[in-house]
Amino acid sequence: MKVRGDWEDWDGFEKFAKGGRAYKTAAWQRKEGKNPEGGLNEAGRRSAKREGMNLKPPVSASEAKRSPKAAGRRKSFCARMSGMPGPMKDDKGRPTRKALSLRKWDC
Repeated sequence: MKVRGDWEDWDGFEKFAKGGRAYKTAAWQRKEGKNPEGGLNEAGRRSAKREGMNLKPPVSASEAKRSPKAAGRRKSFCARMSGMPGPMKDDKGRPTRKALSLRKWDC
């Protein structure tokens, strides 16, 4: 996608001009790429991979019992994410994305 130049040079122009939606941000940054239960869904992980990230699905406690490698990933994620600053609930009392992801990983 070009940043400067004519609108015709922009990759998503035809789709946008015909009334379609052309997004400038990746799916992992939008609602479409986020799992309502916490973390990213498959579409979000695919869009992040296109940007060079290597994200894997979350590991629950039951999955960690079967694999020591997965258990290490889970332990590391829980240690890092639990220490992050920020609230567990927003102003309306709903859990934040941080709280949802910690719950998804069984932290």
